[in-house]
Amino acid sequence: MTEAVPSYLSPTGQEVVFLLLGAVAVGSALLVVTTRQLVHAALWLVVSFGALAGGYLVLTAEFVAWVQVLIYVGAVVVLLLFGIMLTRAPIGRSPDLDSGNRVVALVVAVATAAVLVTVVIEGFRTAYTPLRPGPGSAKQLGASVFSTWVLPFEALSVLLLAALIGAIVLSRTDIPGGKPPEPEETGGK
Repeated sequence: MTEAVPSYLSPTGQEVVFLLLGAVAVGSALLVVTTRQLVHAALWLVVSFGALAGGYLVLTAEFVAWVQVLIYVGAVVVLLLFGIMLTRAPIGRSPDLDSGNRVVALVVAVATAAVLVTVVIEGFRTAYTPLRPGPGSAKQLGASVFSTWVLPFEALSVLLLAALIGAIVLSRTDIPGGKPPEPEETGGK
C-alpha cells in the first residue's frame, strides 16, 4: 500500500503553524532592514530569529532550534546591543541609515525572491515528507561541529572577541587614539 499524499489545499496543523512562523520571520526581517532606529532593528532581529527557531521546532529539529535560540538570540543579538551601547551609536531615529537606494533594493529583493520561490516550487512540487519526530541527531551534529568544523568555529569566536575589544577601545576616551573628549558648553555670552 502506498501512503496518500495530502493536498496543498488541505494543510495539516503543522503546515499552518510553519507557514505562520515563516510569515512572522519574513515580516520581522523586513522590519529589521526598514526601521530607522538601530535598537528597534536589533529587537526585530530577535523576533525573526525566534520565529526561525519555532520553524525548526515544527520540523522536529529540536537541537537546532535550541542552538538557534542560545547562539543567535542569546549571544549575537546581545553582542550587537552591547556594540551599540559601547560605541555610543545613535539610539533614536537616524537619517544616516537611509542610503537612498530603496527602489533599486526593492527591485533586486523582489526579483531574487521570485527566482527563489519559482525554483523551490518547480523543484519540489511533488515532493512530500511527513513530519515525524526522529531520535535526535545531537550526537552526530556535535561530532561534526567539533571535528570537521572546529577551525571555523574557533575563528568566529576570535572574530567576535576582537570586535568586542575594538568596540571597547573605540568607546574609551582615556586611551590614546580613542575619541577625544567633547568640550563642555559654558553658559553665558
